[in-house]
Amino acid sequence: MKLSIVIPVFNEAATLDEILKQVTAVETGLETEIVLVDDCSRDGSRDKLEAMKTKHPEWKFVFHAYNRGKGAALRSGFAVATGDIILIQDADLEYDPSEYPCLLAPILSGHADAVYGSRFIGGGPHRVVFFWHYVGNRFLTLMSNMMTDLNLTDMEVCYKVFRREVLDSITLCEERFGFEVEVTAKISRGKRWRIYEVPIAYYGRSYSEGKKITWKDGMRAMWCIFKYRFASVK
Repeated sequence: MKLSIVIPVFNEAATLDEILKQVTAVETGLETEIVLVDDCSRDGSRDKLEAMKTKHPEWKFVFHAYNRGKGAALRSGFAVATGDIILIQDADLEYDPSEYPCLLAPILSGHADAVYGSRFIGGGPHRVVFFWHYVGNRFLTLMSNMMTDLNLTDMEVCYKVFRREVLDSITLCEERFGFEVEVTAKISRGKRWRIYEVPIAYYGRSYSEGKKITWKDGMRAMWCIFKYRFASVK
């Protein structure tokens, strides 16, 4: 089987080299494809990625002409990924790639079609950061669960892994962080794919360290929860 690791990048020059070092160091036992999508970075990330194209011709690179958002970057990455399994990795250092084997295990054992990491069910270290972000994440997960009839503990988490067939069965539209709500809503309906959670560590960062999500994204997520409850699965 082949694993595609899709990495959206927006102004992550400070962490890009290190996260790629960590990603490439992981042994999963699978053929691995790295897909990097630059969402029109302005801090030098784009130049770094352009330089990597010669050094790593086996990787795939997508460059957006203007900033479109994480959801759009992921769609661009999914479109060129060729793996049987698709894993989402942020380009910052909030999530630890060494946890790939744990994330992949339920799919490789034949039990799951999609796996979500969870920052709230134990696991490794968890940086103590923003109280209201924690409250917001738990509230959005609760509201999402009410609409989808799932019992997830961390709908907003970055680490999501899908069998190729899962993503091929839906059409994604959200441009920014509404992606998390949309993909969860759409895979909870229709074929009722088998979804698992596994505990993960979380090395959160502050806004001074580059964190980007804001209260506006929370409001959009809330709107998306109701929107995709009634929208077509496709």
